[in-house]
Amino acid sequence: MEFNERYGNDRAEIENLMSRYIFALDWLDVETYLDTFSEDGVLCGVFGRYEGREAIRAWTPEWFEYYPKKFGGTTGKPLSRHFITSLVLKVEGDVATGRAYWFNNDIQVPPYFGAFGHYEDEFRRVDGRWLISHREVFGERLGATPTRPQNPAW
Repeated sequence: MEFNERYGNDRAEIENLMSRYIFALDWLDVETYLDTFSEDGVLCGVFGRYEGREAIRAWTPEWFEYYPKKFGGTTGKPLSRHFITSLVLKVEGDVATGRAYWFNNDIQVPPYFGAFGHYEDEFRRVDGRWLISHREVFGERLGATPTRPQNPAW
């Protein structure tokens, strides 16, 4: 893979986007979460398939109410911590493809891994900002979306 002079900046912007996604997920911040997707963004995985930011918005109460219910209400702080690691990224102009591992740690004593898997992402630069245009969530521990047998990182 060849890297052009913009690759470092593009990668940093996409890593920041992925981190904003994760922080919004953990802080149950629906608006910031939605702002990481393009208007026509697609989110799919163990929880279903949602096409467009408004379809994702309609789904968020199901997910964003899961942790408060699981842990008996909100505490004003995150009830889980999600992490992204091992990002492989290919940038071609205003479109990028990414693959990364994810895992989470539910807030319990002692801490433990709640789930893990990987993302297969497509990103698009829209009005100068990188956004998620397609995210497929594979949850190996969850069982419903097992990893494909081939290496997802080309």
